[in-house]
Amino acid sequence: MKLMLTCKQASQIISQSLDNPLSRSDRMKLKFHLFICNACTRFNQQLHLIKTVVQRMKHDTENDDTIQLTVDAKARISQAIDSNHH
Repeated sequence: MKLMLTCKQASQIISQSLDNPLSRSDRMKLKFHLFICNACTRFNQQLHLIKTVVQRMKHDTENDDTIQLTVDAKARISQAIDSNHH
């Protein structure tokens, strides 16, 4: 098993980890890479923060009756976010 990932490989695995569980091998490789690479560590933190903010915004807009969108528009936006998330 090759332990060293390039930054490009690490960023791909980080992106995949947002939507799918990683294999044990990928998790180990990524942990090792993040241990030695500050840039990828920041990328990982930023991507997870963006995911959290988008999910919070989605939740807030779904439950906010003061937003001036039709129910249909809200449903289409929510559906588009869900389909891009999976």
